[in-house]
Amino acid sequence: PKEYWDYESLTVQWGEQDDYEVVRKVGRGKYSEVFEGIHTTNNDKCIIKILKPVKKKKIKREIKILQNLCGGPNIVKLLDIVRDQQSKTPSLIFEYVNNTDFKVLYPNLSDFDIRYYIYELLKALDYCHSQGIMHRDVKPHNVMIDHEQRKLRLIDWGLAEFYHPGKEYNVRVASRYFKGPELLVDLQDYDYSLDLWSLGCMFAGMIFRKEPFFYGHDNYDQLVKIAKAPPVQVRVCQPTILD
Repeated sequence: PKEYWDYESLTVQWGEQDDYEVVRKVGRGKYSEVFEGIHTTNNDKCIIKILKPVKKKKIKREIKILQNLCGGPNIVKLLDIVRDQQSKTPSLIFEYVNNTDFKVLYPNLSDFDIRYYIYELLKALDYCHSQGIMHRDVKPHNVMIDHEQRKLRLIDWGLAEFYHPGKEYNVRVASRYFKGPELLVDLQDYDYSLDLWSLGCMFAGMIFRKEPFFYGHDNYDQLVKIAKAPPVQVRVCQPTILD
């Protein structure tokens, strides 16, 4: 139904900004700054994503997608949406994940660990695709892993979009090393498979301990690196991924 994907008609229900307090900065991106925070009433940890000035439409799209996917397997939970009274700067409040930086974590993962986490990530992608949504920015930086709890969350839905068959989309999505060939040749009528290429790049990087797996210096060079990659012989295993 139209109300499912028509994010421009979304009316945002704003929460109370005073319910949350910033503790420390944990990251930054092109469109946001990210902080660890606490809920002031119960001291529960949370993540506060303060959005940089972008079109309202883009913010509404991210909120609508997060609301639609709420409760899905391994999808980061959006807890609240608040804004500063003076500047009107919006912030998204998310569940806290005690993440280990992938540059530290991945080299120490066992074969079983890699299979386990890729399977958990596939669950998240299978769910969002089944709900008509492409993530469009799958990469290690957007996969939070609490290794102690063996918990994985797919985060940063700022580039995600609703899929409509035959529609032409912006190719300036995903990060260079994880871009599918269709993006590198400016093919606009791509689909969900875009996310699986990105996941494949992640998977290969984890297995071969080579991060990033395809290392191009620009979009053209990225395509050359993919085309020149030597074929790898893969042993066919039993169907169960966690056998």
